[in-house]
Amino acid sequence: MSNTKLPLGWIKTHLGNVLLDIVGGGTPSRRIPEYYQGNIPWFTVKDMKTLKPSDSEEHISDVAVAQSAAQVIPANTLIVATRIGLGKAIRPTVPCAINQDLKALIVGSGMDSDFLLYWIMANEKVIQGLGSGTTVSGIRLDTLRKLPLQLPPSAEQARIAEKLEELMSDLDSAEQALKSASQKIPQYRHSLLLSAISGELTATWRNQNGPSESGIQLLERILAQRRARWQKMQEAVYGTGDAKSSYKLNKKYSEPDEPETAQIPNLPTGWAWATLSQIGWLDRGRSRHRPRNSPHLYGGPYPFVQTGDIRQADTFISKVETTYSEAGLEQSRIWPSGTLCITIAANIGKTAILSMDACFPDSVVGFLPGADEVSVRYVEYFMRAIQPKLEDEAPATAQKNINLSILNKLSLPVPPIAEQNLIVDTLDEHFATALNQEKAIEFSLRQSAAQRKNILKSAFEGTLLAQDPNDENASLLLQKIGNEQIAYQKKILALRRDKETAVVDRDIKELLRTWILQQDKDEFSFDEISKSVLIEYDALKDAMFDLLGEANAPIVQHFSKSTQSMKFKRVNA
Repeated sequence: MSNTKLPLGWIKTHLGNVLLDIVGGGTPSRRIPEYYQGNIPWFTVKDMKTLKPSDSEEHISDVAVAQSAAQVIPANTLIVATRIGLGKAIRPTVPCAINQDLKALIVGSGMDSDFLLYWIMANEKVIQGLGSGTTVSGIRLDTLRKLPLQLPPSAEQARIAEKLEELMSDLDSAEQALKSASQKIPQYRHSLLLSAISGELTATWRNQNGPSESGIQLLERILAQRRARWQKMQEAVYGTGDAKSSYKLNKKYSEPDEPETAQIPNLPTGWAWATLSQIGWLDRGRSRHRPRNSPHLYGGPYPFVQTGDIRQADTFISKVETTYSEAGLEQSRIWPSGTLCITIAANIGKTAILSMDACFPDSVVGFLPGADEVSVRYVEYFMRAIQPKLEDEAPATAQKNINLSILNKLSLPVPPIAEQNLIVDTLDEHFATALNQEKAIEFSLRQSAAQRKNILKSAFEGTLLAQDPNDENASLLLQKIGNEQIAYQKKILALRRDKETAVVDRDIKELLRTWILQQDKDEFSFDEISKSVLIEYDALKDAMFDLLGEANAPIVQHFSKSTQSMKFKRVNA
């Protein structure tokens, strides 16, 4: 749509001036399953994944075409989405039918379909901008026909299309390689996590820095520190020094769940199996007030972390979109910075660590280490490693969820604190590299998209290739297409007149009946009958269905399993 001077031999026109017709599609009745058991590709928007598809997801029968607005269009016909998927275009390499969201563009002689295919691709946003509608945006056919087109000579169209095919193919290959690499990065991260919690990641370091104690000794020390911390917390509540306080302190402490030993893998020397409750404390967040969205609970100074904040965080939560007021805090609980947040509903097992004091609801569990020998960063990485398994095994009612009991009993391998810290540092380094790779891939994909856009722009402005002065001027091409349009319209009008005046009379029906009874075989397709009985298509179709409606019909319609299509079968007297 450039205002620059036209290239040599080009002419300004509109899309409709190079088309002979725009053919619509249709959807056969879904109530008749046999209609969708044929061999005619039936294209819808969901098949517009590649520019030149050779097949579709669904196929329909000859009878489905005859009994619906769908019609078979030739191979290599240009198809554009005018409603759902507005502005997308394809050129199927096989004869096919289309549904009502698509339109087949019948181009004039001398027009290169691939040239127009890429031209529509270049103008996809323009077409979308011209759409109208409430629930689904669609473009009127008159609006489509009026799209401005800078038309090159026929020979140059072919050269442009060929060059675009080459350049776009190169870009497609490069983008596919980038996307393939991007898809491998999450797999790489997960393999790193698994190697970390199995001890493989730090095996070399461990061989050089052997453990000074057994895993049993490590766990005993962690449990002792956990109880000592609990004791200090209780003393702050109940005080010390009298018999009543001592009774409460000793009575209230309960031993954490121990790990199940059945089918548990061996760990490196110095590592210990423990449950989350053995190495720290877990508790659900609080949001007791109902309704939860009461306005007076929000807008104050207290950060309120929700499951979406945890899902979107990159290890640490440093900001939130929602805050609690004093009333919100009163019905909740504030957790200290350094708390590991674990989601237990909707997004199962997603984790992040608080970088500030904050509240969260009961759909989140908070974990605090019970000893100096436990790194919350290591525990967070462990939770990432097992998150897919937690989600897969989570029970589901209205939505998937897990409970505090499951997390309390969750077993994890615990290395010495020095090795935990080394694992965290090593994973941080590898994950940072992976993140940089993802950013580089995203940047390259954006560059590729911009390059694709620039190539298309230059192609349809006439600057992609040099013009050939020997090419026939596009104005002559336009004149030829104009003459072809007149002849085409006359042909269409004649066919319509024939269709309107066609009648099913007794002679046609009796001729058809005689032919059926004289055949050596009992089963025929509509195409076989049409080729043998030289009767106009619509008249033949009407005669067939008139015969089918007779009380003692000589034929019946049925689905042939051998050919996977609808057939007519003779009824023996």
